[in-house]
Amino acid sequence: MGQNSIEVNEPNLWRLETPGAKGWPQTARASDPNKLFVVSADGHVNEPPNLFVERVAEKYRARLPRVEVDEKGEKWSLSEGSRRTKIRESAFVGEDLARNKAGKLPEGRLADLKMDGVDAEILFPNKGLMMWATNDAEFAAAMCQVWNDWAWDLFGPHNDRLAPMACITTADIDLGMAEIERCAALGFKGLTLPCKPVFGAHNHGDINYNLPVFDPMWALIEETGLPITFHISTGRDPRAATGNGGAVINYVSHSLSPTIEPVASLCASGVLEKYSKLKFATIEAGIGWVPWALEAMDEAYKKHHMWARPKLQGLPSDYYRAHGYSSFQEDVIGLTLVEAYDLVDNFMWANDYPHHEGTWPHSSEAIERTMGHLKPISRKKVLGTNAARLFNFEMTR
Repeated sequence: MGQNSIEVNEPNLWRLETPGAKGWPQTARASDPNKLFVVSADGHVNEPPNLFVERVAEKYRARLPRVEVDEKGEKWSLSEGSRRTKIRESAFVGEDLARNKAGKLPEGRLADLKMDGVDAEILFPNKGLMMWATNDAEFAAAMCQVWNDWAWDLFGPHNDRLAPMACITTADIDLGMAEIERCAALGFKGLTLPCKPVFGAHNHGDINYNLPVFDPMWALIEETGLPITFHISTGRDPRAATGNGGAVINYVSHSLSPTIEPVASLCASGVLEKYSKLKFATIEAGIGWVPWALEAMDEAYKKHHMWARPKLQGLPSDYYRAHGYSSFQEDVIGLTLVEAYDLVDNFMWANDYPHHEGTWPHSSEAIERTMGHLKPISRKKVLGTNAARLFNFEMTR
């Protein structure tokens, strides 16, 4: 597409602001002959609108996420397990329109990423994040398999630079394990599990990642050597609030914050002692909350020692630092704390291409706005080395 061909319309002019990178031994700019190796730990694929209709078993087709028009001509988005939501038509112009059209075919994707200074990328579904929005594990597994097959067919030949994550159902552990084995054999670089194993509201009777029932799955994942990812807006309806402030409430409370639960589940339960080779990452939830969450887990473990079980060899925060990662786009608070709280080896930058909350096609400006205070080695790790290590990318520079 070419950055020069994208119109930077007025609402996006702020994205061009940068203090520059004076004094940096390496930058993230595509034009830098000594450019840093940059990995985006979170990108999204705009799936074809007919993907699931054409590929899923006929018995499930009437239950797929869909758009319906009511008697007033208004459009509604319907997805099993989630409340229906009204679709408000938006007229995209300038680079907002460019984002809306981007992210489909590998060739265009590679060109867009090169323009943005990105060398490799981890891929997640877009509309497909609703695959887990059902209590029917077989239905979820069928949709996951459709996405996995399509994503591997399209991006598998580019897996050294465009690495899709294999989507796994967790409400039925046997079904999930079968798909893990299949996708590992295909060559996927990682797995993505929903933040909550059984979709929907909290229910103490549902299985959760801290319980021994998941031991066979953890053992299998450890055997494959694949990292686990937990992407925001999976596990329960992220659009729970309505009315005034609903968009903000939903984003903060129902999309981002539920990503804390799988972190606590793994770090406080002894899972990471038993399966010491497991690695996991939270995706798109930001990083500013991580130091607080680690302190809160440790505080609970020490002060509530009379209830905290099992007794661990270390503190919950120790297990995050040894096994955990978190991705972000522009998290000024998190980047202020990254060195002070010894999390340089745990955080991974992402441009969230092509989403509007991401930084494409002005990632270098965003990086310069937020990372000027970091040591060069810290920038190098956060921008590429950490993700390359987790997802087994060969660093080309």
